[in-house]
Amino acid sequence: MSPSKVAQEISHSNVWVVGEVLVDLIPSIDGDTKVDGATYKPIVGGGPANTARAMSKWGVPNSFIGGFSSDRFGHIAWSELSRDGVDLDLALESDLPTAKALLAFDEKGKAEYRFEVESTATFDFRREWLPTEIPSEIRTLIHIGSLATVVQPGADTLFNWLLNLRNAKKPPVVLFDPNVRTAFLDDSAQYREQFERWIALTDLVKASDDDLSFLYPEESYEVIVQKVLKDGPSHFVITCGENGIKGFTRHEQVRVESSQVRVIDTVGAGDTVGAIIAAAVAGSGLDSLYGDDFRSVLSQASRASAITCSRQGANSPTRNEYDDFWRQ
Repeated sequence: MSPSKVAQEISHSNVWVVGEVLVDLIPSIDGDTKVDGATYKPIVGGGPANTARAMSKWGVPNSFIGGFSSDRFGHIAWSELSRDGVDLDLALESDLPTAKALLAFDEKGKAEYRFEVESTATFDFRREWLPTEIPSEIRTLIHIGSLATVVQPGADTLFNWLLNLRNAKKPPVVLFDPNVRTAFLDDSAQYREQFERWIALTDLVKASDDDLSFLYPEESYEVIVQKVLKDGPSHFVITCGENGIKGFTRHEQVRVESSQVRVIDTVGAGDTVGAIIAAAVAGSGLDSLYGDDFRSVLSQASRASAITCSRQGANSPTRNEYDDFWRQ
């Protein structure tokens, strides 16, 4: 790791994934980490880190902007993201600890989280190490979201950083995934306030139906969609678990069914969806997400996320694994 390379440096990739990399501690009898008498298996996680890895495995080069600890978990995370081909030239190494997410699962494999995030390298976003320029020769795509957009003071730093980039002569295309974590912030009004300020800087929003039920408990989907698209984004994607994925623009709605697999857990499923959508935008531009092309991308995202659900943890498929899985 070389923090000296980080400040003011421009990425080799025109896709930046911004947010947290942390460690998911998953209950396991053969785990090597103990917390409060329980045994856990550490798995590299964090929605943005999962998204970056999924994109890279899909064949889309990207750079990750986030903080890595010099502790054991941080070194594991650095090694795994590097192994999957994620560029880390814009990442920061810190002696602060890695943030942790302790997981528990319900009978359907859905994860519940308990977070330890204060004073960690994971959320140590400071202006002096964030890049101040974006490549001018290619339109840059920024994928941002999850806890990094609500954990303070880093969230405010990231918001002002992105605001400045959006005001540039050639602003980046921005994809935002709130990835709501009520275990961290359970006040829907406060969370909604954060969500709404971020969507004003966003071109495409991806959220789950659970996210929206928490953020807007009294509103119908129709009202929520109208509000989001009115506030700035041109596209809005809603993942609905076993009920598939819905995509909206100001002029149309598309829907795809979920893909049926034996679910091990749902960790990283939404991140896989976001990665496939981001990969499509990086390859063909946001203007390509209309009609049959929009539906095709969402169908591919549904199938890729189903493979992630058939495995433990946020283990998204490569293109070859995707082809082999559905060919069988």
